[in-house]
Amino acid sequence: MMTNEKIKKERAEYQVAEELGGLEILDADYEKQTFSRHSHEGYTIGVIERGAQHFYRTGGNHTAPQDSIILINADDIHSGHSATDGGWGYKAMYPLPEQLESLSRELSCGQVGAPYFAEPVVYDPELANQLRLVFTMLEQSDNRLLRETLVYGVLVKLMCKHSKMRYTDGAISKAQKPLYLIKEFLDDFPQADVSLEDLSRLSHLSAYHLVRSFQKAFGLPPHSYQIQSRLRMARKLLKQGHTLSDTAQETGFHDQSHLHRHFKKAMGITPGQYLKLF
Repeated sequence: MMTNEKIKKERAEYQVAEELGGLEILDADYEKQTFSRHSHEGYTIGVIERGAQHFYRTGGNHTAPQDSIILINADDIHSGHSATDGGWGYKAMYPLPEQLESLSRELSCGQVGAPYFAEPVVYDPELANQLRLVFTMLEQSDNRLLRETLVYGVLVKLMCKHSKMRYTDGAISKAQKPLYLIKEFLDDFPQADVSLEDLSRLSHLSAYHLVRSFQKAFGLPPHSYQIQSRLRMARKLLKQGHTLSDTAQETGFHDQSHLHRHFKKAMGITPGQYLKLF
């Protein structure tokens, strides 16, 4: 199923491939759309079809021209807007870390665990064309075997050619522990009406130090991170069939318009259009 949005030259079509673990696919053309800084549970793997996109991905700003591949890791903070007067068009998929981790166990190129894409923009014409073929087949064919074979094949090739292992000892320093405590709280209770003073008491950090250190560690200040956590919860509830009003209330947004505004800035479509997918 798909949903369309047409406002002047704005167009966003989402598709959900249930047989691929609920893989979400986007085909979009944007001119004025500006994505606020946000994150996804899944990776973003996209091909620029026309124009160019300028975007932030944790660590810096980047420009992706036509025929380039955009790679954003799961949970990476990122944004996006047009880098040209005519806007940009692209197609993208959003595989979850567990899907790529499952594939990595079967690879012969030395990968273990979920991959890490170090380069936000990759110019690989052969792989870009293969991704286009996959998007076309997902749009036009209902042959499950063909769809699964093409998707898994192109993801394996992408991982072998352009991903690395993210080496980390997994240790959290003493100074970071209060920040991860706050992050865990916002992830677990995104709907909570919590103040900076509350978080300061929870972490035993001054309000100023908490805001500054949290943004440095996770790419967003606490209030913005809370909105992202609420949006993740909202997407889960909408997938389960909850109404828009119930979703807004259960996720801590003031009302439906508040949910609508933040959802549109992060996803490019409205929560109502997203709900229709499921």
